[in-house]
Amino acid sequence: MSAPQSRTPAIMVQGTGSNVGKSLIVAGLCRLFSNRGLKVRPFKPQNMSNNAAVTADGGEIGRAQALQAMGCRAEPSVHMNPVLLKPETDTGAQVIVQGKRFGTMRAREYGKQKAELLPKVLGSFSRTASEADLVIVEGAGSPAEINLRSGDIANMGFAEAADLPVILCADIDRGGVIASVVGTHAVLEPDERNRIKGFFINRFRGDPNLFDDGMREISERTGWLGLGVVPWFSDAGKLPAEDALGLADGFGSGGLKIAVPVISRIANFDDLDPLRLEPGVTLELVHPGEPLPGDADIVLLPGSKSTVGDLAFFRGQGWDIDLKAHHRRGGHILGVCGGYQMLGKTISDPDGIEGEPGTVEGLGYLDVKTVLSPEKSTVAATGTHSASGAQVSGYEIHIGRTAGPDCSNPMMMLDGERPDGAVSADGRVSGTYVHGLFTDDAFRSAYLKSFGTSASLAYDRSVDRILDDLAVHLEQTLDVEALMKIARE
Repeated sequence: MSAPQSRTPAIMVQGTGSNVGKSLIVAGLCRLFSNRGLKVRPFKPQNMSNNAAVTADGGEIGRAQALQAMGCRAEPSVHMNPVLLKPETDTGAQVIVQGKRFGTMRAREYGKQKAELLPKVLGSFSRTASEADLVIVEGAGSPAEINLRSGDIANMGFAEAADLPVILCADIDRGGVIASVVGTHAVLEPDERNRIKGFFINRFRGDPNLFDDGMREISERTGWLGLGVVPWFSDAGKLPAEDALGLADGFGSGGLKIAVPVISRIANFDDLDPLRLEPGVTLELVHPGEPLPGDADIVLLPGSKSTVGDLAFFRGQGWDIDLKAHHRRGGHILGVCGGYQMLGKTISDPDGIEGEPGTVEGLGYLDVKTVLSPEKSTVAATGTHSASGAQVSGYEIHIGRTAGPDCSNPMMMLDGERPDGAVSADGRVSGTYVHGLFTDDAFRSAYLKSFGTSASLAYDRSVDRILDDLAVHLEQTLDVEALMKIARE
């Protein structure tokens, strides 16, 4: 099936592998062309990430596409990422189609569904293109994964259906970059090779001119146009990461230490980004096999795509014992979304949404109980922090309902009248369903102030500045005029 013809210029950025920097490059290109006065829109046909964002109409998209929309100075739309896969187990994922939960599928089952989803993906692309002067499309993984080519809607399958030119991104920091580009050329079909119009090298450390011979060698072996060598962008780690592979190991050397256990299905971990950038905070990510630090002031339990499974994982690391010692020493605990559910007395899953139906014992720090249900809440959230009176803005994205005595002391009041979350009687344990809390400068300032720490970061302005810096970085290192010519062909 072919996409409806559109005169909107468009280009697709594919990669020689996962995590080669495609998402960041697209965000930077979005800002670059937006700064040139174009109405730019991002698009990713299929994303796999538990780091999601909520659109104004209550839909879900990958967090990377929300950042790319910010690069375009546009509101995020479900049509910018029509298929989002949110892994729940090693072999299965929740499937989000045009912002709404489509179902939970194992990998083999989803493989059979992809062809049926292509019309929706093309419809979203056409709608996105109709609102733009330029669309910059991001692939997923790599087109070299030819074992996944049948029914593909993420890379060459989509590029062919939408008739898009492709440029290839390769990461030199991984090593073997010449082989990764030439190897991709070798395994592609002739028509797919012809669809790729150029390549560029990302994350180069040192003098880019030292790779001139490498660029010539790749061009001679592939026939593809070399579009430039992009040096390492040092502020990349300050922008939201697409998936857990991009989670930095922690930041800061401030006096307030916040420890975050990295659970196996950690979700919406961009909640942590503003905290790790605050000068007065030390954010320590605790990886499996490591104990929770004894000198932490706060242990923050993050969101999870599989609350019951991650609760078992948490206990399997011995973190439940560490958390008990932390609380006994007078430490504070904050749970966000799945982390909030874990802090209660029980989690019930009568419909078997996350596995076998049943009820498991929670960590027991809050006198609440959670019942998981098929209905999913994906809404923007605004309100007031009960303890400080600070204004709060964020979003909810969860299944399940939580109730119990501690909910009579809610952490938030949303929409002026709706209580959210719970606070323990001693005030040292709190939970909320609201993501994005710490992105809100007012709430973050009030929360840190309660621990004697001042907030000095203007987070959204900081992200906006980094996107502008990234645009300049790309303008100076890529052949932007050639990119635009390719998009218009």
